[in-house]
Amino acid sequence: MATLEPARKQFTPAMGYNFLTGLYDFTVRLTMPENRIRQRLVAELNPQHQEAVLEFGFGTGQNLIRIHHYNAPTKLRGLDIDPKVKVLAEKKLAKLGIAVPLDLYDGGTFPYPDNSFDKVVSSLVFHQLSKEGKFAALQEIQRVLKPGGRLVIGDWGQPSSRAMRMAFYTVQLLDGFNTTTDNVKGLIPVYMEMQGFKNVQEPDYIDTWLGTYAYYTAVCQKASLMRK
Repeated sequence: MATLEPARKQFTPAMGYNFLTGLYDFTVRLTMPENRIRQRLVAELNPQHQEAVLEFGFGTGQNLIRIHHYNAPTKLRGLDIDPKVKVLAEKKLAKLGIAVPLDLYDGGTFPYPDNSFDKVVSSLVFHQLSKEGKFAALQEIQRVLKPGGRLVIGDWGQPSSRAMRMAFYTVQLLDGFNTTTDNVKGLIPVYMEMQGFKNVQEPDYIDTWLGTYAYYTAVCQKASLMRK
């Protein structure tokens, strides 16, 4: 008897529409300083030997490849909701001979036990989530992080100038105003703090043709530890 996968919640594909997913890597290269952005993200993550690191929203696998090259002994794992990008990522990783488990989930609970990871990294995912989805994802990230574990988010942030605000309308037209408005208002770090993360910082940002890409970092503080 066939096993049915759980129904996945409605989600925004990588380029806003499923038929554009195959163009995602090309679009990133065309509109963003890709090497600089990804290098800065991996450097902020600073993966160490044998650390368990989860990428939430692995997309086409580009960040996983760079993390592996930065520190091959890191125990990487990827999680995404989109079966189409999983196929693309698996092909890319297999071609390079990189073995990273890639998991799909239904948009709700992450398929991992509590305290599974030392670090979680996510890039260009949160602007595609509703406000409720952002809080739910942060809650799950906090659950699967070990006490003292680190979260690194790279995503669209509050525009650094009027020009960057105008540029970001392109992203909003593709991905929707409802999910991206929180980013424009600079609310991602606020939501991280509201969810209980500590030492929330914005260490850097990079302006692109599509808007301001910001980096947010935080430390996982478990509720049980806060009561002590």
